[in-house]
Amino acid sequence: MKCNQYIQNKIVTPETIKPVLAAKRFSGKKIVFTNGCFDILHEGHLESFHTAAAFGDFLIVAVNSDASVKRLKGNSRPINNEQSRLLMLANLQVVDAVIMFDTDTPLQLIELLQPNVLVKGGDYTIDEIVGAKEVFANGGTVEIVPIKVGFSTTNIIQKIK
Repeated sequence: MKCNQYIQNKIVTPETIKPVLAAKRFSGKKIVFTNGCFDILHEGHLESFHTAAAFGDFLIVAVNSDASVKRLKGNSRPINNEQSRLLMLANLQVVDAVIMFDTDTPLQLIELLQPNVLVKGGDYTIDEIVGAKEVFANGGTVEIVPIKVGFSTTNIIQKIK
């Protein structure tokens, strides 16, 4: 899919985002980080992105790679490939940057990017949130946001079947 340069520039790597984050921090901006597979984008995802964005000034959405999704969800997933998922998320106005990770958890990325705020859905407890200790150690906060009931990728897949 051909997207304009603004959208393409929102898809970042650790190397390209580091100087951007340094500039944001220098100007006093809060960096917000959330992550997931985002295999089939739905209303619940959108609500969580808007809630996450309200905790700071710059929202980074980290996306599991195809290989990572397969390891976590099984061989029938992902439904949408990583490039498609990155493009869909980059097209959302509320999202400032999208970055992919190939590990089972985003811990290395969280350690590298050092967000001020880590946001996860209400189906997690603070003890289960990967990167929470590291964010707290850097003086940041962890926010658990409510899940929008009735919206999940698994439910959508079941309905289609």
